[in-house]
Amino acid sequence: MPKVNEDRKKKLEDSSSSDSGPDDRTPVAKKPKTDASTSNKGKKGDEEPSWELGKKKFAKVRQFKGQIYVDIREYYGDDSDLKPGKKGISLAVDQWRKLKAAISEIDDAVSNI
Repeated sequence: MPKVNEDRKKKLEDSSSSDSGPDDRTPVAKKPKTDASTSNKGKKGDEEPSWELGKKKFAKVRQFKGQIYVDIREYYGDDSDLKPGKKGISLAVDQWRKLKAAISEIDDAVSNI
């Protein structure tokens, strides 16, 4: 039976050495907080080209992750602080060109209904 106690002591000794924590105890540098006054949102000159389609619906040209999109979307909120909603579509440039090419056919279909 004494062998079990010896094994237990070895385990305790081995595990107790790992409780010392990390060797490097310097604090992690935090990124400085940016407030609304320093962000690019809402500054003139940084605004996306935008066309109002009526009833809080807009067509915009925007860039996202290096790609250009035509975004047709419904917005919500006060007129002074509109935010994009879920209802809408973002078309890549090639999709936008295909839609433009089909406009006359779409117009004809709308007229025939």
